[in-house]
Amino acid sequence: MSILDYFRSNKKAASASLAKDRLQIIVAHQRAERDAPDYFPQMKQEIIEVIRKYVHINEDQVNVQLDQDDNNLSVLELNVTLPDGK
Repeated sequence: MSILDYFRSNKKAASASLAKDRLQIIVAHQRAERDAPDYFPQMKQEIIEVIRKYVHINEDQVNVQLDQDDNNLSVLELNVTLPDGK
């Protein structure tokens, strides 16, 4: 095993780990939307439009997630990456 093999193997592991993390995020996001109420996509879009009235953002800078538990308790989580201020 040469020293180059050592560095190559680390890059593959890091790349695989990063891909795994991204896939887990995508799956969690899809599961959350699958169990969401019918009005959720429209509500999410309207939230993004309201934020755009005040700050220029892209849709990928907004993460809206609805969590529901067994006790009929729903939590709406909103994460917005805001651009640097003036």
